[in-house]
Amino acid sequence: MPRESLQIDAFAMRVGDVAAADLEQLHALSISVGWPHRGVDWQFQCEVGKGVVALDDIGRIMSSAMWFRQSAELATIGMVITSPRLQTQGTGLWLMEYALKDLEGVNLRLNATRAAQRLYLSLGFRPEKTVYQCQGIVAGPQAGEPVSGEMRALTDDDLTAVIALDAVAFGVGRSALMGKLFQLSRGYGVFRDGRLVAFALCRRFGRGHVVGPIVAATDEDAITVVSPHIRDHEGGFLRLDTHFETGDFAAVVSRCGLSVFDTVLTMSHGKTLSDFACGDANAPVTYSLVSQTLG
Repeated sequence: MPRESLQIDAFAMRVGDVAAADLEQLHALSISVGWPHRGVDWQFQCEVGKGVVALDDIGRIMSSAMWFRQSAELATIGMVITSPRLQTQGTGLWLMEYALKDLEGVNLRLNATRAAQRLYLSLGFRPEKTVYQCQGIVAGPQAGEPVSGEMRALTDDDLTAVIALDAVAFGVGRSALMGKLFQLSRGYGVFRDGRLVAFALCRRFGRGHVVGPIVAATDEDAITVVSPHIRDHEGGFLRLDTHFETGDFAAVVSRCGLSVFDTVLTMSHGKTLSDFACGDANAPVTYSLVSQTLG
């Protein structure tokens, strides 16, 4: 059982539920390490996940960790943040113990900063793929039209198809999360013979907007569904997080002004990314994550 308190130098930390935490304090915590999450971004994550915070003796939030059950067999971990003054003092490991206890027997996935990779390796996580955090002021639209089929804005009637296509690409169905995202997002999809074959969702996040997830089977379709979002936000701040470093899709992302700002490392505990993959060479894949926290 994880400890309910932790002694750090001259003061003791106690654990609290992130759901009861003050949003302004959570926002201040993420700002302290240079993360762009707004209070409303924290609120969304608290609605779809669980977590704990470390509080000092006067109730200030000094660290956090959250986890998100994507399905009965897979969860993601994120928002593992420690105030700069307490880094290397063991609070990250302490809060991770709560996540691992609650998620016992579940396959885990997270995206680790360089500073956190040693911690996750010590807990048995294995490196998988680099995530490229691409962001910037959109410099100009990149035209993208499907080779065949119809590209149009998504409506509520398309939600079931979006959830199904995402499940193939991500490896498990996550209908609750996708339903909430859909209500917060503008989406575009490619349809062939009346069937959704690719889509991209875009929502407010951090400094501007984030595009994700993008799900498609080919670079051409991925470019097609991201292009209207690029046009919609020309001159504004846009971000997407992708495992794709090269290829036509990555080239379009770069040309429109979204350069690689940072990288993190996707890591797994239990089943790997390939274990959850469809195995069909023509199956859709995730071109852009929902977020580094949610995968």
